Amino acid sequence: MNDYLLSVVLGIIEGLTEFLPVSSTAHLRIAESLLHISLSDGYWKMYTIVIQLGAILCLPIYFRLRIAKFLSTFPRGENGDRNALTHPLGLTVVAFVVTAIPAFLLTKVIGKHLESLHIMGASLLVGGIVMWIVDAINAPAEKLGPDVPSRIHNWKMEAMGLGQAIWIGACQILSAVFPGTSRSMSTIAAGQIAGMSRASALEFSFFLSIPTMVVATCYDLLKSLRGKGTNPIGVSQIDAHGWFVLAVGFVVSFVVAYAAVAWFMAWVRKRGFAPFAAYRILVGSLVLIYAARLT
Repeated sequence: MNDYLLSVVLGIIEGLTEFLPVSSTAHLRIAESLLHISLSDGYWKMYTIVIQLGAILCLPIYFRLRIAKFLSTFPRGENGDRNALTHPLGLTVVAFVVTAIPAFLLTKVIGKHLESLHIMGASLLVGGIVMWIVDAINAPAEKLGPDVPSRIHNWKMEAMGLGQAIWIGACQILSAVFPGTSRSMSTIAAGQIAGMSRASALEFSFFLSIPTMVVATCYDLLKSLRGKGTNPIGVSQIDAHGWFVLAVGFVVSFVVAYAAVAWFMAWVRKRGFAPFAAYRILVGSLVLIYAARLT
């Protein structure tokens, strides 16, 4: 396949799956395996980091008004009842720190799991079952709405508490250690378990992904470009063709991710996560079958 077309295909896959609860890492690895892209090639390893960054950068633009509002009300909040820790921005930082420290300490374990189709398949399958169960439990309360007392007590991200942020950050560690779990799935399901509505859990998941993914991808990219880590590639090794392929993937990933976020926000407010859970179960099963045939 032509490198430019390949870049477009991978950019679309990354953009579509980065924020949906289906695991972009697993989908990229599966696509790379099916398209016979060498995972030992430092350039293509770096390429996946670059297009991830492209997808992530759509969030500050999509949520620019919400971010501006949070910045203007920090630290007391809209109602003056918050502090630096319990303000939505503070809660995002808390959840990020809870995830970042263990994830950094487990870097070697995470690296070993990234290329395992067996782990990805199992994580997709188990994560799909968990998401289906959690969403089904919350579905009756979602139908009742915020005016009727139910197990959901946070209908807006602004109403969540410190304990919920810590819990969500802790659950996000699973997505780092077990590729295929999906960062989005783990944080959304964790939020729902903690009494948040679908929409509020999803929004916090998006906000938490900004520092989490920017730091993680920039760290990996810096190591790769500086010639460190596994299968590194230095800047001097990339020719004009290579830079253009990177640019294509970055732009395609950004545009598709922006559209996916807008669509997903609208979908979740009216429907649930069951279709995504079913998709995870199906794909996870297929990946496990495919991985078994490779061994």
